[in-house]
Amino acid sequence: MKTGIFYGSTTGTTESVVDRVKVLLDADVFTADDIDKAENYDFIILATSTWGMGELQDEWIDGIEKLKNLNLSGKKVALIGVGDQEGFGDTFVDAIGIIYDEIKDKGITLVGKTSTDGYNFSSSRAVEDGEFLGLIIDENNQGELTEERINSWIEKVR
Repeated sequence: MKTGIFYGSTTGTTESVVDRVKVLLDADVFTADDIDKAENYDFIILATSTWGMGELQDEWIDGIEKLKNLNLSGKKVALIGVGDQEGFGDTFVDAIGIIYDEIKDKGITLVGKTSTDGYNFSSSRAVEDGEFLGLIIDENNQGELTEERINSWIEKVR
């Protein structure tokens, strides 16, 4: 299965997570600016951090506009969210919820939901039916769990 990862990273944290996932899945990696290439992949991973008060990371502002016009029907899609649950517990990883809202009715199959257990936040647009919409990483407060979370998630999406 041909895998493409599309991400936005301001401080480098999301990029670091994407680099680890890339190696484990032998994926091609692009910034969100190149989201139009997503149609060439069977499995698409969309990764972002959340900025401000639950807003998209800068590269995804234009990227999401392009995403709206893509044909993703029949594609498997996974999401990766990077955030700070203690500093922004009321908008924790909201950006992947914003992205998911744009693609959920495009005929995709979402894979890689994860448990909210072990996180401490009050609200998130990235939660549906009691689960996160994808892999959630908090390097600021739980960096010691990152490798374990990535590896468990990789097994799930394979």
